[in-house]
Amino acid sequence: MTMQRSKRVTLGVLLGALALPVLAQQNDSEDDASRWVSDELTTYVRSGPTDGYRIVGSLTAGEPVEVLGTEGDYTEVRSESGDEVWVPSDQLQDTPSARVQLPEMASRVEELSEELSGINETWEGRINALSETLEVREQRIAELEGRNHELATEAEQSRSTVRNLQARLETQEEDLLMRYFMYGGGVAGAGLLVGLIVPHLPRRRRKRDRWF
Repeated sequence: MTMQRSKRVTLGVLLGALALPVLAQQNDSEDDASRWVSDELTTYVRSGPTDGYRIVGSLTAGEPVEVLGTEGDYTEVRSESGDEVWVPSDQLQDTPSARVQLPEMASRVEELSEELSGINETWEGRINALSETLEVREQRIAELEGRNHELATEAEQSRSTVRNLQARLETQEEDLLMRYFMYGGGVAGAGLLVGLIVPHLPRRRRKRDRWF
């Protein structure tokens, strides 16, 4: 529905654009000798420039004629068949008749419609390609965001593990240091105790050697 409406609007714009050259042609035709019989009627023509002259034929609505001169309310014209006759000036118009314009406009509209159709197909193809590219990129971004979240979780777990290991290492260092102090103190105490006991131990007397 949207595409059809867009095409209708576009055709309306194209028809408006086609009307511009017609308006320009109207201005240019003011100085031209060409005229067209009014589209609203089929007019009778006379042999002279007044109603008193006899009717010698008729001109079909929209028929192009060449202006030869003007006298009073009549204009002398040359028809497509080559006849030179007089026609009331108010039954001539400065713009091409609809009979001439419509086929040209219809042909132009058909050309523009085909061109518009090609443009629409081209843009639809580009939009589809861009949509597919966008979907792929959005999927890739979602994957990267998921992976980033996983890495962030793993990093947090690693930091927590490191903190736990550091705490355990500090505790072990304190325990080891305490053991060293206790061992050293024990050794020192034992040495002191030995130093105090040894002097009070009874000494064994040496036997004298007898030489006789």
